Amino acid sequence: MSKTESKKTLLVIGGGAAGFFCAVNAARMNPLLRVIILEKSSKVLSKVKVSGGGRCNVTHACFDVQELSKRYPRGEHFVRKAFHQFFTKDTIQWFEERGVRLKQEPDGRMFPVTDSSQTIIDCLLREVNKYHVELLLNREVKQLKPENEQWEIELGNTEKIIADYVCIASGGFPKLQQFDWLKGTDHRIVAPVPSLFTFNMPKHPITELMGVVVPEATIKIQSTKLKNTGPLLITHWGLSGPCVLKLSAWGARELQERNYDFIINVNWLNDAKEQEIKDQLQLIRNTKGAQKIANNNLFHLPNRLWAFLLQQAGVKDEWRWADLPSKEQNKLVQLLCNHEFQVKGKTTFKEEFVTAGGVDLKQVDANTMQSKLHPNLFFAGEILDVDGITGGFNFQHAWTSGFIAAKTIALQ
Repeated sequence: MSKTESKKTLLVIGGGAAGFFCAVNAARMNPLLRVIILEKSSKVLSKVKVSGGGRCNVTHACFDVQELSKRYPRGEHFVRKAFHQFFTKDTIQWFEERGVRLKQEPDGRMFPVTDSSQTIIDCLLREVNKYHVELLLNREVKQLKPENEQWEIELGNTEKIIADYVCIASGGFPKLQQFDWLKGTDHRIVAPVPSLFTFNMPKHPITELMGVVVPEATIKIQSTKLKNTGPLLITHWGLSGPCVLKLSAWGARELQERNYDFIINVNWLNDAKEQEIKDQLQLIRNTKGAQKIANNNLFHLPNRLWAFLLQQAGVKDEWRWADLPSKEQNKLVQLLCNHEFQVKGKTTFKEEFVTAGGVDLKQVDANTMQSKLHPNLFFAGEILDVDGITGGFNFQHAWTSGFIAAKTIALQ
């Protein structure tokens, strides 16, 4: 495009991670573009702010495309193609070049060294100012439609904007009708369901142990193939922690079809088999028979949980290992390895709400993020039917898709 030509306009709908990343990169790569971000609320980057407990889990320290793409219950093949263009190492480098260093935690999650999401927000806002990206707040899009090789965007206040390129990066929505404003694009919407939620177990006595964490437990959902291992947190409403959240992501559609009413089996000892534990208990009875069971937390479980399991198995406080009858021993083994719970309902993290569902990936080119139905219409982030498990994967998809859309637009 020559300097004598009039500036073309890119309109980015959504002031979140994907929208900002698309806008600032497009403006940087093509100074002749006029770039506008539209945000329907009065705040931008609100999800970035609360992510990771206010620290912002920017990405995950996995540098193998094949391996990382397996962390996406929906969109695995789509992100695998996209990651070849902008991957975790590129995210780390992009932020470092702008003065934001990231650090890796033992579980692979990556945060800014400041441990503050404000560092990421400030970096993106600096880029907005540096490249003269316009930011329009409190602008809700009511409709967009193609008009003479451009796009007409109708806002809630009867204002209209004409743009040459549109990138929709508005995030996910919990209800299907919230996608109605996209009808003018003819894109099919995969109905949204919640992902990343906790399991509610109303009135179950284990909820009295709220705050107890088991570093490595395994949960299976009965009558499904769903199973996951990881840190498990007992809350005042049921079970949470990475083990549950990841399981909820993989089972998002199946569990919604069951109306969040299902039975789980918890192995508090990771993947220990019942026979192994029986053999261990027999050995203890032979070698430490005089010791009190209550004082001998054999498997290094949190003490409150150990006491609870003994009580549930009918083991009396004063019993020694030599006194343990086979009935109570069998019950204890079963609770340790195969503790059954009825789940009824879920609780979602509203600040970090993630949905499964969105724009059908069959209608979007993973190499450009461009619509296959309309030229110059792009998508980035959670508006697409892509979602990752907890651990920085959803942000990596936001950076990748935003960058690819920006690059495609800037080079046209």
